[in-house]
Amino acid sequence: MAINPLSPAADPLHERATRKALVRLLPIMLAAYFMAYVDRTNVALAKTHLQADVGVGVTAFGLGAGIFFVSYAFLEVPSSLVMHRIGPRRWIARIALTWGALSAAMMFVQGAWSFYALRFFLGMAEAGLYPTLMYMVTVWFSQKHRATVVGFVYLAPTVALIVGNPTGGALMELDSVLGLHGWQWMFLIEGLVTMLVGVLVWFSLPEAPRDAKWLTSEEAGILSARAAGDGSEGENRIKGNLKQAFGRPFIVIVAVIYLLNQITNVGIVFNLPSIVEDLNIHGSFLIGLVSGSSGIGATVGVLLVPVVHRRFGNEVALIGILAGATAVTAAIFVVSSSPAVQITLIAVSMIFVFGTLPLFWSVAMARMSGLVAAAGLAFINTIGLLGGFLGPYAFGLAEDATGNPGAGLWVVIACSVAGVLLTPLLAIAVRDEDAAEAPVPVSP
Repeated sequence: MAINPLSPAADPLHERATRKALVRLLPIMLAAYFMAYVDRTNVALAKTHLQADVGVGVTAFGLGAGIFFVSYAFLEVPSSLVMHRIGPRRWIARIALTWGALSAAMMFVQGAWSFYALRFFLGMAEAGLYPTLMYMVTVWFSQKHRATVVGFVYLAPTVALIVGNPTGGALMELDSVLGLHGWQWMFLIEGLVTMLVGVLVWFSLPEAPRDAKWLTSEEAGILSARAAGDGSEGENRIKGNLKQAFGRPFIVIVAVIYLLNQITNVGIVFNLPSIVEDLNIHGSFLIGLVSGSSGIGATVGVLLVPVVHRRFGNEVALIGILAGATAVTAAIFVVSSSPAVQITLIAVSMIFVFGTLPLFWSVAMARMSGLVAAAGLAFINTIGLLGGFLGPYAFGLAEDATGNPGAGLWVVIACSVAGVLLTPLLAIAVRDEDAAEAPVPVSP
């Protein structure tokens, strides 16, 4: 007799299937997200060179860096709806090929307006990638494993910070080779690598457990059943379910706190090389290497926080604690005058900033499925992407006003304090959502 996939007796089979999925899927997912993050943020390394070589000033750079997130946000939900129709494999491959080509085209920037245009088109091309990865997590993994899996997914951007910055800096040392600037070589080579990742995705990524040749039918069945939770497929049409996807209070509050997190996250990442350079560290490779130290903190965060979550248990309270820790770390940075201490503090702050990210998605994934999950996760990411626009722009304004790249840490303090204040509202919204979804007891 077949074992009920939701019964404890099926746990060993589920754990075995989950390990297989982790080993087979994560390298491909990480490769795509790694290159997305490198292509999205490598422009930070070119900041001062773009100003010197083609006249892109500090405020123009902040606007161009952030405008990527405007087009990305605008197409995030439509892209995710298309993905749900045609499947993650085809859509991720398409995204990687087009954004890789546009990233390579960044080598042709000639001034502020061409910079704005290419960053805008790059955001359009990449739209939908991250919610597609998160949707895959809801299709392949049970709620028990999701915070951990999302933490692993976030290894891609944290490793990109560690490896991508020094690698980009090294590529920029190719300055004058074949008559090209170093930043042109960086954009060209990293864009071509991204296109190769798109080909890898097309040939290697299964759409769903049932399509994975490396799973038995029993393993595929239990992964799908445990991912669905109660065995249902969730809502599979948006019409009539708009509130389910976009309007529930907990979704809105998660999205707003995520917005604040992304203002902090992207603001730091896009401006850290200039902060490092302002501390009298010179040379593209050395600046990239020191900037990459922030990725060490980020990596610790995405690996450590899910472990703490499994012990602590309360996702919402932990989100508030991490926001408070970010505010305190940024405040110490502002009053410190030691470059070594300041670099260390930024690395420590990234533990909290990045460590919070798996918690946002775990809160959301536990309460949606099917097409509503694809749309709802994209909506949350869309709001967060607006933070990606506001962060670099706010940091740029702060630097213009003070002449100090580190002045942007005041933005970090403000956003983190706001996140702390919103945490009690999220706790109430999650409690009400869970109470509304709880089954009504049947009287005997």
